[in-house]
Amino acid sequence: MALNLLGKRSLWQRIKDIALTDVGVLARGGVDGLTLERLEQTLLEADLGVPVTMRLVEEIRSRAAKGRLKSSEDFRAAIVELIGDALRAGNADASLRFAASKPTVILVLGVNGAGKTTSIGKLAARLRREGKSVLLGAGDTFRAGAIDQLKVWAERTGAEFVSAQPGADPAAVAFQSIDAGIARGVDVIIIDTAGRLHTSHALMDELKKVQRVVAKRLEGAPHEALLVLDGTVGQNAVQQAKQFSAAVPLTGLIVTKLDGTARGGVVVAVHEAVNVPVKFLGLGEQATDLEPFDATAFAAELLAG
Repeated sequence: MALNLLGKRSLWQRIKDIALTDVGVLARGGVDGLTLERLEQTLLEADLGVPVTMRLVEEIRSRAAKGRLKSSEDFRAAIVELIGDALRAGNADASLRFAASKPTVILVLGVNGAGKTTSIGKLAARLRREGKSVLLGAGDTFRAGAIDQLKVWAERTGAEFVSAQPGADPAAVAFQSIDAGIARGVDVIIIDTAGRLHTSHALMDELKKVQRVVAKRLEGAPHEALLVLDGTVGQNAVQQAKQFSAAVPLTGLIVTKLDGTARGGVVVAVHEAVNVPVKFLGLGEQATDLEPFDATAFAAELLAG
């Protein structure tokens, strides 16, 4: 996957420096209590979340007691395996779901600043490279510049574009986008949604309305409801995911800005919290910087040396 998830100091480097000051403990056939305590602290600081961290530390304790951890490499391999298991547990299918007959409708949600509109542009670029025709619906009608920003992405990617005046009803824009997509015979319709603070009850009610309108306009839609989360905000991303998933049935997550954060463990914590698969990682500003998620590769990269 070749991701620069953790900047200059990887999680594994911090585990070795903080939790495994005396790696000779492993060679002697055990992991002492202080090592486990420091491991727990390091994993929590990396934003893996309490439930995953507790399970992981307990499993490490069990494997050490059985003499299965003889070296620091054994230790690292065990953590990689356990993080991968957590990411593959439950609802973990990372593939995009497409309708049996076109168009496929994708709703994209997220708070302002998470990288929602940019992620839509990158997704459109990926689908266009795969030969699919795409229409972008500018349903974030309240944020200044959101409509223009999405229009630029449509032009860059060769996608169709539907918008309304700033302040227009987002649900009406979603309806019009589906109308236009059907009329133009496009393969995929991607609809942007408003992104005001996730603590706003009005926003959540608005998103529910958009979801209802889309479902009424086209049977089976939306086929995907993707939540974009900023990977740099740590456990706040978990709270956002819980709020959005309570309002709209989510089908996938896009975690952005992982090219510069030392807290990539939040990907694990969010999946654990809402049982929704991570489908893409945002790794930069270019159109190609949207990486399909691979749990095994991500776990290995998270513990890269």
